[in-house]
Amino acid sequence: MYKIFLSLFFGAALGAELISGVSAVVKGEAVTLYDVKEEMKISKVNADTAIDNLIRKKLEAIEIAERKISVTSSDVYDDIKKVAAANKMSIDEFYEAVRNSNGLTSAEFKERTREKLLSQKLYSSIAYSSIDTPSEDEAKEYYLLHKDEFLHPTAFRVIIYSSNNRADLEKKVSIPMFHSDGIKMDEQLLEYNKVSPELSRLLENTQVNSFTPVVADPNGSYVSFYLKEVHSPSSIEYESVKNEIMNQIMSQKREQVLSDYFARLRNSADIKIIREP
Repeated sequence: MYKIFLSLFFGAALGAELISGVSAVVKGEAVTLYDVKEEMKISKVNADTAIDNLIRKKLEAIEIAERKISVTSSDVYDDIKKVAAANKMSIDEFYEAVRNSNGLTSAEFKERTREKLLSQKLYSSIAYSSIDTPSEDEAKEYYLLHKDEFLHPTAFRVIIYSSNNRADLEKKVSIPMFHSDGIKMDEQLLEYNKVSPELSRLLENTQVNSFTPVVADPNGSYVSFYLKEVHSPSSIEYESVKNEIMNQIMSQKREQVLSDYFARLRNSADIKIIREP
């Protein structure tokens, strides 16, 4: 009797410990408190939003499994190769740029890419057929209401520091007074429309009078850009951003359809909120 009581006690205690670590259960799939805290940290959102995000991700994963949607390693490689080519980089150079800008290893970036492709396939099966292409009037109205979104610098005045020795260049970035004969300097005016999207984003995210992270150069050396000046933004004509506008409108329409779909799915799904984080 004593042994039975102890086993029941420890069993109940263990169950309580497991439940206390779970924030929600979605169709039998647990969302843990650790998941919630990680989502809050990564997405910089509060607990309620983090739980909502994770519930939707669980619903998406269940939908992907039920629809038998899959992505191969070749699909992942081809997508990364395409993005790297668009940025005029080799795959290795692109991985290096991703690691420097986002802190992701190549394995982590491949997993992010796989998740992205799975989501795109799921979204295609749910949303694409029910979305109308924006009209010309709709696109022009969007442009007039969101002009500021299409403003960008015209050019960047930079000093390009390059070296075959990454350690020396990293030291130069952290200690500007450091000198090495192996580090070359070249001041240039880089026009926005003539640099890769990856480089333009890197420079736009860099404060004036500071260095960018050290990145690999296509010629095998390493570079860091010291941003001296950002030339004032200029307005952009509608025709030059028409395709971008169309894509943004389609993306917003698609997200609305998907949000409605998953809201209905959430209302009908077996979801239990067990504990607030």
